[in-house]
Amino acid sequence: MTIIQPISSITQRATNTLIKELGIVDTIRFLNQFRAGTGNYTEERHQLFKDMSVKEIIREIKAQRSEDTGNSIV
Repeated sequence: MTIIQPISSITQRATNTLIKELGIVDTIRFLNQFRAGTGNYTEERHQLFKDMSVKEIIREIKAQRSEDTGNSIV
């Protein structure tokens, strides 16, 4: 029979394991990735990509990546 532990207990064990393996600074940096942001991404996305097709968005992403790496992406 499996005993289900409270989430707070699991969180504490996981945090302690991360600190042991990564150190406190990198553990904090890692955990901060999962914090909820603010704002409404759906509305922001609609504004940001208004009047753009998926192909246009992909073309812009590839162009930006090419600029960032100095490589040509086709």
